[in-house]
Amino acid sequence: MEHLIRRVRADEWQQVKELRLAALQDPAAPIAFLETYEQALDRPDPFWQGRAEGAAAGDSIAQLIAEGPDGRWDGTVTVMVEPAGSGGAFADAAAVDQTHVVGVFVRPEARGTGLADALFTAAVEWSFELAEPRIQRVRLFVHERNARAEGLYRKVGFERTGHTVPMEGARSDENEIEMAVPRPAR
Repeated sequence: MEHLIRRVRADEWQQVKELRLAALQDPAAPIAFLETYEQALDRPDPFWQGRAEGAAAGDSIAQLIAEGPDGRWDGTVTVMVEPAGSGGAFADAAAVDQTHVVGVFVRPEARGTGLADALFTAAVEWSFELAEPRIQRVRLFVHERNARAEGLYRKVGFERTGHTVPMEGARSDENEIEMAVPRPAR
């Protein structure tokens, strides 16, 4: 299956919404995402328009998608820049300039085809190609019980860092495990 891996465009907010809603219906969604299907469904169109617009341009966030020959979006990954000293997505102060991968999803029928590998390759390349800040590592967090996702992340080069954070709210007895890939030495 041939897919084009590319950045979303600002006018594609309806496709951004549709793919997010599909992701939130996946059986792994309760441990993979910090949002429920119902919460996302209730968001007004301007929210989705802003989300697509913000991820379409600039050097602070990028949403990458895998578009099939028929135009269907079969996967996505979002990358957010976390400059050194900033509060990251999990409220820790970034020690180095880094990016944070979130919103990883590949439709079930496209899994096992190499699509996730291609999305991660593009996300890591985007991160390390940024001129400013010069990214030192790409990180993500995975729920301690999400072995399928952790296996994928290991396959594409991420390793556990030893840092964990507790889940918020009702699942505070569960943890998210940080994984990262460092900038390659040159």
